[in-house]
Amino acid sequence: MGFFGTLFGKKETIEIASPAKGELIPIGNVSDPTFAEEMLGKGVALVPSDGKFYAPADGDLESLFPTGHAYSVKTPEGTEVLIHIGLDTVKLKGQFFTLHATQGDKVKKGDLIVEVDLEAVKNAGYDITTPMIILDSDNYSSFDKKTGSVAPGDTALILEKA
Repeated sequence: MGFFGTLFGKKETIEIASPAKGELIPIGNVSDPTFAEEMLGKGVALVPSDGKFYAPADGDLESLFPTGHAYSVKTPEGTEVLIHIGLDTVKLKGQFFTLHATQGDKVKKGDLIVEVDLEAVKNAGYDITTPMIILDSDNYSSFDKKTGSVAPGDTALILEKA
């Protein structure tokens, strides 16, 4: 925050976009308690309707699991966003997931990261609900969590620095 922001009490806000097309739901509705109880951080969940997953913000692709089931982006402001595609999907060992990026890449909001055959994942017995978690939640005093239909790039979360 700059001098005038400090002087006039304006807080820094950060917008995080939806990584895919679908329906945003409260994180508490996720069947996995690790996410629902916000053990990893605050966030929202996405029930995707399309298998293309994009960067939710500009930054560094801090992690991209070789299985493709999860990735995180760290923004220039230091915000760490985890996208976990489906629940327990690590057990698929990368089956149905195609990587379009490499861990360590610099990414822009909207860059394609992973493509998933959602129907195949569902047919294999997995829940495709996708938690979107702010790993450094303690750094924020306010979370505006959106719900409803979204397209990739639509605002999913608005964070206010503590």
